[in-house]
Amino acid sequence: MTELRDPQREWSQYRLRLLVAAVAMVVAFALLGARLVQLQVVRHEELSTQAEANRIAVVPIVPTRGMVTDRNGVVLASNYAAYTLEITRGRVTDLERTIDELAELVEITPRDRRRFKRLLEDSKSFEPLPIRTRLSDAEVARFTAQRFRFPGVDIRARLFREYPLGETASHLLGYIGRISAADKRAMEDWEDERLADYRGTDVIGKLGIEQRYEEVLHGRAGYEEVEISAAGRPVRRLRSQASTPGQNVRLTIDVRLQALVEQMFGDRRGALVAIDPRNGEVLAFVSKPTFDPNLFVDGIDVESWRELNENVDRPLLNRALRGTYPPGSTFKPFVALAALRSGVRTAEQQVFDGGTFEFGNHTFRSHGDAGLGMVDMARSIVKSSNVYYYSLAHEMGVDRMHAELSPFGFGQRTGIDLEGEAAGVLPSTEWKRRTHRTPEQQRWYAGETISLGIGQGYNHFTMLQLAHATATLAAGGVRHTPHLLQELADPLDGRRQPLAFEPQPSVDLDPRHVAVIHRALHGVTVEGTATRVFAGAPYRSAGKTGTAQAVGIRQNERYDAAKLEEHLRNHSLYMAFAPLEAPTIALAVIVENAGFGAEAAAPIARRVFDYWLAGRVPSEEDLAATRVGRSAAPIGAPRGPEAILPGAGSAAVPPPAVVAVMPASGTHGSTR
Repeated sequence: MTELRDPQREWSQYRLRLLVAAVAMVVAFALLGARLVQLQVVRHEELSTQAEANRIAVVPIVPTRGMVTDRNGVVLASNYAAYTLEITRGRVTDLERTIDELAELVEITPRDRRRFKRLLEDSKSFEPLPIRTRLSDAEVARFTAQRFRFPGVDIRARLFREYPLGETASHLLGYIGRISAADKRAMEDWEDERLADYRGTDVIGKLGIEQRYEEVLHGRAGYEEVEISAAGRPVRRLRSQASTPGQNVRLTIDVRLQALVEQMFGDRRGALVAIDPRNGEVLAFVSKPTFDPNLFVDGIDVESWRELNENVDRPLLNRALRGTYPPGSTFKPFVALAALRSGVRTAEQQVFDGGTFEFGNHTFRSHGDAGLGMVDMARSIVKSSNVYYYSLAHEMGVDRMHAELSPFGFGQRTGIDLEGEAAGVLPSTEWKRRTHRTPEQQRWYAGETISLGIGQGYNHFTMLQLAHATATLAAGGVRHTPHLLQELADPLDGRRQPLAFEPQPSVDLDPRHVAVIHRALHGVTVEGTATRVFAGAPYRSAGKTGTAQAVGIRQNERYDAAKLEEHLRNHSLYMAFAPLEAPTIALAVIVENAGFGAEAAAPIARRVFDYWLAGRVPSEEDLAATRVGRSAAPIGAPRGPEAILPGAGSAAVPPPAVVAVMPASGTHGSTR
């Protein structure tokens, strides 16, 4: 039986469906309209900016790094152009295949591939990245002939850092190296404007001047606005702003003097710092052995790093800045001056030197137990009497010595414009309580004071501190902050900007006391321990030899260098200034494990003074004599200063964590 259709019912259902569809359409158009309003009105500015950013890429232009020169304009760090093979990832279809094919034309090592992959992680697809640097002319020619096969691969000329004098002054200059994770953490605190200057830069100053003056050497980054397609490929350049090169840095050092000192050290370890006492300018800043900073520019290879890092001579240690040593007898003039200032002794007061000093059940020895008889202050310095200073230290006590010697800067950072300076130790009872843990260790024993008078015991200073104190003594108590920067120079307009450094408080010294010490120090060079070294000098100088123990010697033992391994032998030191009447140079030098101060350290000082005051450069024979510790006089015929500088080096090597040189304290044996 056929069911009858109800037209009225069907019409009602149709209208219901029509109404539902209409409501759905209205809701859909309402949502669409609301979304359109949100995108076109509410978020118009934000989305417009994003769209523009997607269309336009900003490519940074890395600035040219500033040059570094010495006081006479000799270039110490510069830049040179070399060809670099670069890949723009956004224009390359198959990256791995492209690199493999490039390797058939140009040598690409596994190290090059690893470095390129690291660069990819922090770059955008339109930025060209180097896969090989410093291409030879032959490699450039081979690639140019096959360029059509490699879309997205180009050869560009880039600037690279260069240290033309190789190892000379390497600890002073430092080097540039790749920005590490630690560098990035430090850069998080930078202002946005400065941080923007490092877009596109993958190197930063490491150690030395390169690190200390990174902000002025780096320069300001420029940029290029490049229109890119939806696929991220560059289409055309829209506009650009040139980068601003870094400022050139002129240093206070004389690199010819620097190179001369480094040659005189030869293969021996040690340090020398020379300062102008009139203004604090550092004239030479030597740490031996050195390293060649050039390999750091493009990353150090594993073999070279291992060779340096495992070298027993520790060439990566900046001994002038971070190595701390007992000063030996070079400390005696300052102790004598402290006694005069505090009134503990007068210059005329005499002490009997019988060769030994007894304290409790302990015997403190002098030079082979040979006595000097009655000695006053001047004779104690000229002949380097240990007994005089054993007794003087006992009379003064450790805290008075600390109070009187602190103003000279011992046990304190000098404030030189380098990072990582060691503070050293000028001991006191408070220092010992602060640095030791147990009550037994924190207690100061009277016997510990005795050896302080001859620059042994807990005394440990850098050569920079000793040179700074010597400069203060030479200037009659006037102190200047040691500094290496002389001026900045704008490479665009040539304007020079000399910099002033924070003044230091002078030491209140009685000119009569200063005169006593100066005369005694001059006596060292004409009738004392350095007489042979300074014979025939065309100037008058003042100085003091020193011998510091690297290991302690038992009370019943004698020091015999022949029976000790080389690294356990005494250090050779010398502090000096000249000319005596109006000093223009003061220095401190140490030659590690080289014996008495007059044997190794003093001859180097003589050559420095001959160069600086008389313009005389030693011959190769003279240099050889200095290296083996023979007499520095007479000097050979003068040569031109250009004869000192070595040729530019090309090998290189890096510095690891620095470890202070801390020889064991001792209380016996010679400290002349």
